[in-house]
Amino acid sequence: MGSTGTVLRELRGAQKSAKGVSLYSRYVNRPAGRVLAAGAYRAGLTPNHVTLVSAAFTYAALAAVALVEPSWTLGLAVYAALAAGFAFDSADGQLARLTGRGGPDGEWLDHVVDCGKLLLVHAAVLISFYRFGELPSDAWLLLPLGFQLAAVVTFCAGLLREQLGKAAATAQAATAPASAAPAAPGTPPAPVSRVRAVALLPADYGVFCLVFLLLGAPAAFRAGYAALAVVHTLFLAAFLTKWFRELRALRPG
Repeated sequence: MGSTGTVLRELRGAQKSAKGVSLYSRYVNRPAGRVLAAGAYRAGLTPNHVTLVSAAFTYAALAAVALVEPSWTLGLAVYAALAAGFAFDSADGQLARLTGRGGPDGEWLDHVVDCGKLLLVHAAVLISFYRFGELPSDAWLLLPLGFQLAAVVTFCAGLLREQLGKAAATAQAATAPASAAPAAPGTPPAPVSRVRAVALLPADYGVFCLVFLLLGAPAAFRAGYAALAVVHTLFLAAFLTKWFRELRALRPG
């Protein structure tokens, strides 16, 4: 094994594209995941091991939200565990690219953990509201359900957009005439938009986790959570429109 510094340099050269990534993920979560991936590599862990560590941090935090009375101490602990789980979620993919040990099983496990996280985080808030919330109205119990719907539909629709887009591109390549001009080699990637990276901040899971720091102030937590629910719903509408148009443009003929 190389030194930690060598591993970090190799990881920096094996990063995914920053296109469509918020500033938080680009400058906070991915660098944190890079350090964790280097440590996991030195410890001899596999990408699947790192995925399970991510799940342990995340699911333990969500269980605490559901079972423990809200307080400032709980909020800090929950945020720290969720942020760590998110960083490990980045580390597993980075470790897979570094070692070449990624595969369909690892990608499947990663998506299963992510899907469970999106379901449970809002279920935990719902349980906390019901057990400890002293809500102004029972209608607040509907908020986590709506937020959960927006989060899960965004996640599943995004995965389908990616997979169906790849399938359509493969089919088009297979039916393209042999005389079709190939793409020019060495074409530089499109520049990453900083404006888009800033605009995506409210939809970033890492930014969402910050709201749990307000658990010690129930009214402030509800307001912050509700604001994020509205923002995520608006992003869902924008993403669905964009992805539908992109897939329609891939129709044959």
